[in-house]
Amino acid sequence: MMLTSLYTVICTARLKESSDFYTRLLGFRTTFETDWYVSLRHPGEAGYELALLDHTHPTLPEGYRSRAQGLLLNFEVEDVDAEWHRLVTREGLPPVLELRSEDFGQRHFIVADPNGVLIDIITPIAPTVEYAEQYVGVAGQDVGDGA
Repeated sequence: MMLTSLYTVICTARLKESSDFYTRLLGFRTTFETDWYVSLRHPGEAGYELALLDHTHPTLPEGYRSRAQGLLLNFEVEDVDAEWHRLVTREGLPPVLELRSEDFGQRHFIVADPNGVLIDIITPIAPTVEYAEQYVGVAGQDVGDGA
């Protein structure tokens, strides 16, 4: 399969609140909006996309019209400590997981969007020796060094 695009669509019962969360707090911009669907794009060269869909809309097969559950979105950032200060300290988002460093090579914290979708804010760090050995190299990248 030759992909031309890939993005996540979150089925939600709280479309407006979710749109506000992703645009106001996480920097996405609205590219398309109806009363049942919102398409979002993050500015920059990579063009990360995310969409929100009213979970009751008939575009979904009848047996699948439920809000997203069990979803964790990872957002890698340059400075997780600055994002902790901005989102938790200043904006008052309650952390689901406090800011911490992990042996497997992440400094991160987790908050939740209005639907309960978990948002993991991450800055890669050097893993411990034990975990560094578990990383599999990718052509052209130095994996497992926190870079």
